[in-house]
Amino acid sequence: MDFAHSKEIENAVALGLSLPLMEAFYTIQGEGYYKGTAAYFIRIGGCDVGCHWCDVKESWDPNLHPPTSIEIISSQAQQYAKTIVVTGGEPLMWDMDPLTYLLKTKGMQTHIETSGAYPLTGQWDWICLSPKKAKEPLAEIYAHADELKMIIHNRDDFKFAEAQAAKVSPSCKLYLQPEWSKRDKMMPEMVAYVMKNPKWIMSLQTHKYLNIP
Repeated sequence: MDFAHSKEIENAVALGLSLPLMEAFYTIQGEGYYKGTAAYFIRIGGCDVGCHWCDVKESWDPNLHPPTSIEIISSQAQQYAKTIVVTGGEPLMWDMDPLTYLLKTKGMQTHIETSGAYPLTGQWDWICLSPKKAKEPLAEIYAHADELKMIIHNRDDFKFAEAQAAKVSPSCKLYLQPEWSKRDKMMPEMVAYVMKNPKWIMSLQTHKYLNIP
């Protein structure tokens, strides 16, 4: 990391006591198992997975986002919701133990959205694992996934989805979600695929249809 800040702040980030906060907002969860429910999102900067279709590429460089103390992050979250979704970027690039400890002591439910490419840290009530071909999840995270969200950009992604589904626990919820720019092309194929393979559930980015964050 190359934060242009004092050594004290750099150390705080390294310990997970401050995090490169890109944004935080209260909205409706648009995807997956908890879609339609109110949640407070904490978007942490930093990601090197490099999905070409990523719609938050501005999150990739952590140096663009100010290191913010987890006390401030957790206190702001507490004002809005009981369910907190930590997302990115790739939040597991940072130590999530201190932040989730604070959130849990304040009585909040902690969810994470992750590619699984980094070691699992933090105390989580729900783990949404969204594997990417460019940098696949570490082996140890599969057993902890509550939800597997596979992004479908082309037909080859169905094979990748099946390979990933074979690694998670039997209780893990399995979702196929069209990549937004390819949704019109891929959704008919996805509907047909789910009907032939009903272990999968369709997920849509409903927040984009609702025009909310």
